[in-house]
Amino acid sequence: MYYVCSDLHGFNIDKFKAMLKEIEFSSSDFLWILGDVIDRGADGIKILKWLMSRSNAELILGNHEAMMLACDFLFDEITEESVSNLTGRKLNTYLTWVSNSGQPTLNALSAMRNNEIRYVLEYLREAPLYETLTVNGKDFILTHSGFGSFSKDKKLSEYSATDLLWNRPKLGDEYFEDVTVVFGHTPTVFYGDNYRGKAIKTKSWIDIDVGAGLGLNPMILRLDDLKEFYFDDNMKIIDKSS
Repeated sequence: MYYVCSDLHGFNIDKFKAMLKEIEFSSSDFLWILGDVIDRGADGIKILKWLMSRSNAELILGNHEAMMLACDFLFDEITEESVSNLTGRKLNTYLTWVSNSGQPTLNALSAMRNNEIRYVLEYLREAPLYETLTVNGKDFILTHSGFGSFSKDKKLSEYSATDLLWNRPKLGDEYFEDVTVVFGHTPTVFYGDNYRGKAIKTKSWIDIDVGAGLGLNPMILRLDDLKEFYFDDNMKIIDKSS
């Protein structure tokens, strides 16, 4: 079975593992997380380490991981003094990340050894911006935010990182006729309170960011049959089909 989730934003790792246990995720299954496992909550680095330890799970890069990578100049030695000495472009890059709730991740990194941080950075640098796959005869593109500057004639390799990391599609936007694009980045509640905590499916795309970064529980989508799994606060599956 093939599963996707997105935008965990430091979600409690024990609850995340309980979600996977609830859907009976096993070593024969595969999970993609569509970016933004870090920031806001405290357990983002723990989730990254879990991903790094798995052969059947992969991260698609998100804009928050990209902001962390842009601050790699911090990670030789993270101290109050080293941060206070930042100026110019480096200061602006750091402030952009912290203003987007990067402090919990920075705190976690500051407690790690330099070689541990390097391994995490190497993993993120190798993370793809998108993934294409076919499941049960259906074609999918997985990316963090959908497609900015979209054109059906454009090759995937022609999209910039900004197009794939920072886009916020409108409900009426359409992508491909024969490929379903699955992404996160934009919490579905941003489209209206009637979407709070629910995925949005249109003719050509599915938004699965149901608001973990806003304090709601994440969901998991199974690509084999497009079944949506939602969870209560005890990480038990609940039915939101109605």
